[in-house]
Amino acid sequence: MSDLSRIQEILGAEGDALLSFDSPKISRERLHLPGPDWVDRTFGPSDRNIRTLRALQQLYSAGRLGGTGYLSILPVDQGIEHSGGASFAKNPDYFDPEAIVQLAIDGGCNAVATTYGALGMVARKYAHKIPMMLKINHNELLTVPNAFDQVMFAQVEQAYDMGCVAVGATVYFGSDQSTRQIQEVSQAFALAHELGMATVLWCYLRNNAFKKDGVDYHVSADLTGQANHLGVTIQADIIKQKMAENNGGYQALNMGGSSYGKFDKRIYTDLCSDHPIDLVRYQVANCYMGRAGLINSGGASGSNDLQQAVMTAVVNKRAGGMGLISGRKAFQKSRAEGVALLHAIQDVYLAKDVTVA
Repeated sequence: MSDLSRIQEILGAEGDALLSFDSPKISRERLHLPGPDWVDRTFGPSDRNIRTLRALQQLYSAGRLGGTGYLSILPVDQGIEHSGGASFAKNPDYFDPEAIVQLAIDGGCNAVATTYGALGMVARKYAHKIPMMLKINHNELLTVPNAFDQVMFAQVEQAYDMGCVAVGATVYFGSDQSTRQIQEVSQAFALAHELGMATVLWCYLRNNAFKKDGVDYHVSADLTGQANHLGVTIQADIIKQKMAENNGGYQALNMGGSSYGKFDKRIYTDLCSDHPIDLVRYQVANCYMGRAGLINSGGASGSNDLQQAVMTAVVNKRAGGMGLISGRKAFQKSRAEGVALLHAIQDVYLAKDVTVA
C-alpha cells in the first residue's frame, strides 16, 4: 500500500475533501514554505546569530523528518499543566522523565519538549542524542481557586547549561495577565537568542469572553491568527497554535455595540473560507507568511486518535504549516502505540503526494 493510500484509508470519508482541496484564498506562491534549505533561506538573512542558526539547523536535522524542513515534536508538560495523575494514569511509566525522552527518540521526533526538572534529571545522558527544548513557564492548577496564569518555572540560562537547542514558553493572549507574560517571554526569548537557542511560543488564547452564544472562539482563525502575529513580533522562531476550527471571533465579539479590537471583513471573504485548510492557512499567513513556522497541537487523547492526528497533519501540511507537536495522543498509550502514532504523523510530511494546496 502506498503512503497516500494508507493516509486515505486512515482519513476515511473526510479524506477526499482534505486531499483534493485546491482553491485556497491565499495562494501558496505568497508563502514561505518548509524545505531542506529552511534555515539558510529563512533565518540566514535574519538577525539570529550563528549559534542560533546552528541550534535551528540541529532541530531541523533530527529524527525521521530531518532535512525536510518539517517538525515532529513530543511535548510533555501536562504533569504541571493538568496534574501528574491526570496525565500519566493511563501509562504510569511516563512519570519517569527517561521514558518521555526515550519515546521521543523511538518515535523519530525532531525534539522533546518538557519541564526543567524532567530534562535536568536526564540531560547528561540524552542532550547529545536528541534536541531538547525546555518549557520555561507553566500554568499550575493546584492553586485554589485556579488562577490560569503562566508563570516562570525555569531560567533561560538553565536551558543553556543543560545543552538545550531551544526554549519554549506560553502566553495566554487576551487574559488579564497577558501584558506581563508578553514582557517576560520577550525578555526570555531575547536572552535565548543571545545564548544561541531557538524560541518556540505556545500562542494560546484565554478569556471567557471568547466564548459567545455557544461558540468557542478560542479556536477561531481570526483570533488565533492575531495571537500568532503577536507571537512572531517577540521573535518566536516557531509558533505552536491550536488548529483553527471556526472563524468570526472578531465579528462575534463586536456585536451588540461592543468594541473589541479592530478587524476587516475581508478577513472572512478575501483571506479565508470555512474550509479547514483555509482556516489554518490564515494562521500561517499571520506568522509572517510562514517565515516563522506554524506547528499545530495534537490535542487531547480520545477514542480515534490516529485518524485525528493524521487529519491534523494533513491540514497543517496542506495549509503551509511546518508540523505537529503531539503529546497526549502519544504518551497516554503503550510505548508501541505511541511510536506508531508519531510515525503516522511523520508519514504525512514524508508523503510526496500530500502537497501544499
